[in-house]
Amino acid sequence: MIAAHTTDAWTRVADRQSAAFGWMLVLGGFAAPLFLWLAGLGVALSAARLERAGGGRSAAVQAICRRGLEIFILAFLFRLQAFIVSPGNHLVTIFRVDILNVMGPGIVAAGLLWALGTTPPARAALYGAVAAATALATPVIRTAAVVDRLPVWLQWYTRPAGDLTTFTLFPWTGFVFAGAACGVLLSAIGSMRAEGRMQAAFAGAGLILVALGFYTAARPSIYLQSSFWTSSPTWFAIRTGLVMVGVAAVYMIAVRAVRFGRRLRPLERFGRSSLFVYWIHVELVYGYASWPLRLRLPLWGALVACAAFSLLMYGAIVFRDRIVENWRARRRGRPAPEAAMA
Repeated sequence: MIAAHTTDAWTRVADRQSAAFGWMLVLGGFAAPLFLWLAGLGVALSAARLERAGGGRSAAVQAICRRGLEIFILAFLFRLQAFIVSPGNHLVTIFRVDILNVMGPGIVAAGLLWALGTTPPARAALYGAVAAATALATPVIRTAAVVDRLPVWLQWYTRPAGDLTTFTLFPWTGFVFAGAACGVLLSAIGSMRAEGRMQAAFAGAGLILVALGFYTAARPSIYLQSSFWTSSPTWFAIRTGLVMVGVAAVYMIAVRAVRFGRRLRPLERFGRSSLFVYWIHVELVYGYASWPLRLRLPLWGALVACAAFSLLMYGAIVFRDRIVENWRARRRGRPAPEAAMA
């Protein structure tokens, strides 16, 4: 996510025609699917934990829907912050449809779907079917005349509308459902060995999706109008498959690291704080704070700056966690544990 935004904002125009920059765009394009897929995964794990704790299906559904609504509200607060911190934008940009605007409704829908399933396999099948249906419906919805009759603000959520739409509900919410399907299956695992087998199964399924996506992309399209890089279900399948393979690979690396007495704590910390990092880094990368770097660095310089900026974001996470620990300790009435210096 950080690499996608820093290279986009800071790489000079002359380097944007290179093959290396093109591959960086492809790599950076996986940040959003991964962000949404992991959101769905986390929602399913959290809901399953609530059910096991005795809260029941109703409590799990309410918790998921509440979280989705919180993120949807945060989307507008995020845009309001950008409007205030970076003057010059039009007031309407507060309502621009970005990734949080899509993630919130996607999580709410995932919560409603949770109520329809009674067993992990049934829920996984339901989430998978809805993810596939979302991807398959995207080219149709993009060209449907009925969308023109919707209110303008709802059209922004349905199909691209220039600068007012960065993400749309179709196909992007499909990644939330795909992640939830995997999360449901993981929530039913009772041992580390079984979890390892499940991750291997995810990797295998991901490879099948990638192969299926490339195969169908080479065949004549069943749609009157479809773009491979934006609305095609084949590209959705490829991205979902690669995300599943990538997450499974990182899981295997983490397991082996534990066997050697190591843990990927920085990566774990980044994962737990992904929304926090997203919130603060976008304005720092695209706003006035880094304006001297805007479109001025060679690609290699942008990558070096990306590494330095990532360290800065990790320091911000450590600093925030230390503040939260001190605040919680004061509420409990005892000293806070010493936190490592960033």
